[in-house]
Amino acid sequence: ISRRNLIKTIGALSLVPVGPLGCGSKDETDETDDKTDDETGTVSGDTDDLIDTSTPDNSDTLTEDGWLIGGTALITASYPDDSIFDRAGDCSVSLTESTTAGPCYFQDSTGEDISEGFTGLPMLLCLKLIDSSCEALVNHTVEVWHSDANGVYSGDTSQSGDANDFSLGFCTGGDEPATQSSWYRGQLETDAEGRVNFKSCFPGWYPSRTIHIHFAVSDANGSSRVISQLCFTDELAKQICTTHPLYTHRGEQDTPIPIDGVFPSNIDSFLLKTQQNPDGTLLAYHTIQVT
Repeated sequence: ISRRNLIKTIGALSLVPVGPLGCGSKDETDETDDKTDDETGTVSGDTDDLIDTSTPDNSDTLTEDGWLIGGTALITASYPDDSIFDRAGDCSVSLTESTTAGPCYFQDSTGEDISEGFTGLPMLLCLKLIDSSCEALVNHTVEVWHSDANGVYSGDTSQSGDANDFSLGFCTGGDEPATQSSWYRGQLETDAEGRVNFKSCFPGWYPSRTIHIHFAVSDANGSSRVISQLCFTDELAKQICTTHPLYTHRGEQDTPIPIDGVFPSNIDSFLLKTQQNPDGTLLAYHTIQVT
């Protein structure tokens, strides 16, 4: 049975321009090449412990806490307007720091709905990109990628323009549906408000990492401005992992934010704001500020 290990990157890097990422190339080091003495953990459990999230659930089923069970086809809530990003007219957003990209990135051109029909807790992910003066950054590419409810990354790179550093066995654990899929990956260009809106599902966890979403931002010339990650509160992660039937088979995540080795202590600039939509889906949103 195939298992995977994740090298934890201790601390976060300061924000610096990095090489092109997406649409053909990226500047990233495969962390599986040189193992260190850092603490390691298995990314996903034994593959026979995984549940099948590949068949869309077209029933309108809710958990006791009101969370929807199924795929993005069940989403009836609309994307919220730009007021969710308002900060009382001041420019108090922190510059978004870079963190590790990890070995599970490959470029994928999927657009708004990145779930490819896989199921979990359906989620609307809304991101707003601004500069150091809080002005919207238009026509910038925002890429996102994250694991499925089992804590496994997809691994079909056959249509990718950049899979140079992707570690197939490390990221998929040899899970056949994962190796044949590219779910939970995609990219969009920011609109006139600096917005991108994705449909996805809440990610699962794997040992040694808190639940997170990777993202990368590239400008109109294809130069990457920042590669980083976003996370959820420990309270929300615990609620979903212990009550939602597509996550409870793995239980509560083993790495809450305070002991995660990637996010720094000033977690606010990495923390997604969330709320439950009227249809039981999750709304997750964040402002990304870059220079």
